[in-house]
Amino acid sequence: MRTNANGRRFNVHDLAEMPDDGRRYELIDGELLVSLAPEWPHQEAVGELFVRLRQACTPKHRVLTAPFGVRHDIFNELRPDVLVARYADLTLENLPAPPVLAVEVSSASSLLKDASLKKAVYARLGVRHFWLVDPDLDVPTATAWDLVGGAEYQRVERAVGDEVFRTRNPFPVEFSPADLIAGLRPPA
Repeated sequence: MRTNANGRRFNVHDLAEMPDDGRRYELIDGELLVSLAPEWPHQEAVGELFVRLRQACTPKHRVLTAPFGVRHDIFNELRPDVLVARYADLTLENLPAPPVLAVEVSSASSLLKDASLKKAVYARLGVRHFWLVDPDLDVPTATAWDLVGGAEYQRVERAVGDEVFRTRNPFPVEFSPADLIAGLRPPA
């Protein structure tokens, strides 16, 4: 286990001291995860997802983007690319309860971490819905999982390219993965 400069596990106080260098700093069980600054396809997909989720959002929920933290305890803080939270669970600084939905938009450097490690941690924390979006220019995908039995995710939806991604949870929304990155194509 890597430790901080004081020889102990990283905690949320250490996160507050991280440089503002465009990277994303997160904690899982006191381990520091550092992600590279996102590229345009990632940001395009995040922006489109935020708009679509915000338009569909119920009054009891809020849609937020990274770097807003989901802080389970002092050794665990994740920063999903997009999250949906119950309004009543939010504080001005972070979300101390599991979000209703956590969305990770992957890049080549984060796909394995997002699809396995972070997905498993979200399940452990009780996040009911998890989406993984890959904004690959040739084959964009969106996949949704729902937490079953409080412990494991079951895949409930997957769309590729122009296929329509439809889900009813946490509220009805639909889009195609290609729509999420349409802004990367030059205007006609």
